[in-house]
Amino acid sequence: MASPVEAQLILCDAAQAVSGKIHMLGAGWSMTSSPTAPHAVAVLIKVPWDRANQQLPLKLQLLEADGNPVKVTASDGEVPIGADANIEVGRPPGLAPGTMLDASFALNIPSLPLPPGRYEWRMSFAGQEFVQSFTVRK
Repeated sequence: MASPVEAQLILCDAAQAVSGKIHMLGAGWSMTSSPTAPHAVAVLIKVPWDRANQQLPLKLQLLEADGNPVKVTASDGEVPIGADANIEVGRPPGLAPGTMLDASFALNIPSLPLPPGRYEWRMSFAGQEFVQSFTVRK
């Protein structure tokens, strides 16, 4: 059985993933107004030593309080807000067994006309679920 991954989702005003680290501005909020300001979801990941050099699937999606995906109108119709990726972290030579490896992911989102209510960013990564909720107020 593979060791579990660790992950943290952080809501912020802007984010950039660089070499396993995250550069964030305005990090740690959980309440906003509508339309939302442009924002980002920063994801800090720890990959166990035994899962290095493997492609691990990541799916990040914005959901309404009832669990339905939030969708926006695009040129090809209604599309859910989120991202899919594969994260693969290489194991450097000589790394001690059991060492956790850093990875990161950032998704920047434009302003959204969300109705007031509760929302969550839900991430499925390497067979595990991670959630960060926020509230849109009037």
